[in-house]
Amino acid sequence: MLAFLLAWGVYSYGQSEKSSPNIIVFFVDDMGWQDTSVPFWDKVTDFNKRYHTPNMERLAKEGLKFTNAYAMPVCTPSRVSLITGVNAAHHRVTHWTSPDRNKNTDHPDADLNPVDWNINGFSSVAGVEHTFHGTALPAVLSQHGYYTVHSGKAHFGSAGTPGSDPENVGFQVNIAGNEIGHPASYLGKNNYDKPVNGKPNRNAVQGLGKYHRTDVFLTDAITTEALTALEKPVKAKQPFFLYLAHYAIHIPLDADQRFIDKYLKAGLDSTEAKYASLVEGMDKSLGDILGFLDKNKIADNTVILFMSDNGGLSTTPARGGQAWTHNLPLKAGKGSVYEGGIREPMLARWPAVIKPGSVTDQYVIIEDFFPTILDIAGVKNPKLVQQVDGKSFLPLFKNPALKDDNRALVWHHPNRWIPAEGPNIHYASAFRKGDWKLIYDYRKQKLELYNLKDDIGEMHDLAAQNPGKVKELAGLFTAQLKKWDVQWPVFKNTGKAVVWPDEVARK
Repeated sequence: MLAFLLAWGVYSYGQSEKSSPNIIVFFVDDMGWQDTSVPFWDKVTDFNKRYHTPNMERLAKEGLKFTNAYAMPVCTPSRVSLITGVNAAHHRVTHWTSPDRNKNTDHPDADLNPVDWNINGFSSVAGVEHTFHGTALPAVLSQHGYYTVHSGKAHFGSAGTPGSDPENVGFQVNIAGNEIGHPASYLGKNNYDKPVNGKPNRNAVQGLGKYHRTDVFLTDAITTEALTALEKPVKAKQPFFLYLAHYAIHIPLDADQRFIDKYLKAGLDSTEAKYASLVEGMDKSLGDILGFLDKNKIADNTVILFMSDNGGLSTTPARGGQAWTHNLPLKAGKGSVYEGGIREPMLARWPAVIKPGSVTDQYVIIEDFFPTILDIAGVKNPKLVQQVDGKSFLPLFKNPALKDDNRALVWHHPNRWIPAEGPNIHYASAFRKGDWKLIYDYRKQKLELYNLKDDIGEMHDLAAQNPGKVKELAGLFTAQLKKWDVQWPVFKNTGKAVVWPDEVARK
């Protein structure tokens, strides 16, 4: 940890007289760790060979690759953590929020009662029922001279609450963002809609009427509008913060006709070919962003952070092939606290600071974006409602070899995601410290232990062989959960609470 502090001290001194950099968060929905031709492991996988993402390749060559980057198992918790710096267990938005106010998206469970989580998401205003009140990242940046632009998926809060409108969250410009979590359609010719009984779909994307009845794919529309919005601050030489949050590659899997043929010819089934075309369309958007920066000669003073909100979807028939195989060797997928549900592709580029082709193995998590971005912007001691849990990863920009194995990461998902069962996709939490990861299955009241350095696929549960390590991690895990006063499930048949991880470890 001392190395981190020393590195940050050197970095701060070196940057003190430079102008505020532009900041872009390029956020992808449901993108798995291997849904790219960029390998985020020590080897190229078969999935890396499947996808074509040349602009991600460029970003990795020109910037910093994070091989141990994490988000939450589902989307809204990650989004709220990114804009507040607070862990999901702490802000209590532990599941995806419905677009409709006061609607609990938890599915009924045979064993456990639903917990009282913040079903309405984030709120910039205090006193709104079932919300987490905090000071949002774009609001802080706006107060410090940044021109803030949101384009794409918001999904911070339910309709009728302040969090449903990105302008209430602190964005000066909002393009196509509200309370919905996925689009009804990606197709401009369908008006980004799929009517139900003659009425607009609840998930129809709003605000893009100029593209209706055209062939413009949704991914392109929100990118084009974002770049148009940036012309104002670029002309005024004002620093900007762009949060480009793609609806892609979330279902529905509409084919991007510009790219699908190559995947069909490669032998993918129609579902997987559509998925791959969405991935490549997203990558094309990244290329458009890079081209805009080059054209306006602002690349050197612009930070790009590329990230996904949760692991790749691996249910069928939404995906082709066999369920829970789409992220292998990582176990499981979206919804799970196994690595397939939380490990993400993450890249950073800042030509003035980051050495091209850098790689860091230090683990980071989604709430780290908040303090990191404020550090990049030079914002010191902002007035915040919330206590920030994230840690700045800015020192890694200058020294990717820095390591802190004493840091603990927490995932808390006391919810039932979908009706079907799957590998720890319901009522499970996890804790990582160093290479060790502890997983807690609430319904079984069972702990699993994995060494991720030796077993990235979490195939070998080492709990029985390492009771001392289980006890150590379970104690730390339980202490943190209790400190945050987390919601905790109760069994239906007995009315008794699930026992804490440290109690299981003592048995």
